[in-house]
Amino acid sequence: MPSSQRYKLTIAYRGTNYHGWQRQAVTQAYRGPVLSDGRGIPTIQGLVSRAIESVVRHPIKLVGSSRTDSGVHAKGQIAHFDTAAAQIPCEGLHRALNHALPDDITIKSIEPVDENFDVITSTISKRYQYAVWNQPLRPTFIPDLTWHRWQPLDVAAMRDAAQRFVGEHDFESFARPGHRRENTVRTVYSCDVSFRAPLLVVGVHGNGFLWNMVRIMVGTLVEVGLGKFAPTDIDTMLAARDRRAAGSTAPPHGLYLQWIRTGSDGGVGDGVP
Repeated sequence: MPSSQRYKLTIAYRGTNYHGWQRQAVTQAYRGPVLSDGRGIPTIQGLVSRAIESVVRHPIKLVGSSRTDSGVHAKGQIAHFDTAAAQIPCEGLHRALNHALPDDITIKSIEPVDENFDVITSTISKRYQYAVWNQPLRPTFIPDLTWHRWQPLDVAAMRDAAQRFVGEHDFESFARPGHRRENTVRTVYSCDVSFRAPLLVVGVHGNGFLWNMVRIMVGTLVEVGLGKFAPTDIDTMLAARDRRAAGSTAPPHGLYLQWIRTGSDGGVGDGVP
């Protein structure tokens, strides 16, 4: 029996047709499509796990770094799994996995790693992007990839407000109630707003994120752009430690997990951004 090998995957996916990353069982209330093997509803973890098992010919446990929500996309999700089929060349395994996956999920890279590598405890920071389509006409060909906001936005005010998120803060006001995290302090390394009409992109890099944190930050920044809040209101919202003090939650379909950095030190565990 060949020895076990751990592999690290970097995965890109369009989350439109999936119920997030996390594998989910079929419940009595669920009325949507199920996987062809009846083992659950369509999720990224479920589809990728099934593809891997069809290639290595044994059950595997796929562990992902970030539990992206339903409809959220990824350019650089990372995951790991162990297999006894270590004799399969890495290039051949990579090709076979992509062949077994639908067109909206791609394994960007696969590499052998040490058996002690863990994508959760090794994660030290992540960067998310949020795409806003800012012009009167809706984005006909990509309505599931951007959030359409037709009103003019004050980008300068949004940039001022975004900088107030940078640093170590208690983000309780920017977390969905029920997040069940005892520690709501996170460090945001950068929060930037770029605008090349009609596409406005908010980028957030941090050591960890609370449930819906990035989406609430973006929803609040858009309301700053609309004049509903002043940039200085961000300081008051952070100090309040109350979800009711912050702005609205942006919808999931404009959010992208851009990349994840790993290292020898474990990162702060995150929820659904």
